[in-house]
Amino acid sequence: MKITLTRCTALAAALLTATLISPRPALAHQTPAANTCTLIVHIDGFRNQKGDAGLSVFNSADGWPEDNDKSFQHGGHPFTGTATTITLQVPPGRYALVALHDENSNHKLDRNMFHIPKEGFGFTNNPKVVLSPPSFDTAAIPVACPTTETTIHLIYK
Repeated sequence: MKITLTRCTALAAALLTATLISPRPALAHQTPAANTCTLIVHIDGFRNQKGDAGLSVFNSADGWPEDNDKSFQHGGHPFTGTATTITLQVPPGRYALVALHDENSNHKLDRNMFHIPKEGFGFTNNPKVVLSPPSFDTAAIPVACPTTETTIHLIYK
């Protein structure tokens, strides 16, 4: 048993060493998978350093803009300063994004008793927001390969 364990350990070490030292192309020369594009999202206008930058990506109007269970992707991202940049990999297509300054890191947009948001939020295309969020079609942007960039300006009411 001891000999077999020693051989397995030696084989695992050899494979790990070969993997770590094998020549690879530089990261700048690697290309993403053929079915994904890079989406770079710049979010600016954070009023303080509390919490996280939440970002939800929707590929349809279903659930737009607050049902993260129906989003294509969503998550919280740490940030510093008044702006952040988030890089995602998505298939080419049409997407609408909603950003949130989740100041208390509870993963939702907090509202006051009049249903007015207490935290910062924003949408792709930066539409004017009066009483309700923009439609999916108003906020949707085309994402194409290799890279698409967009900027979302946060709004505080």
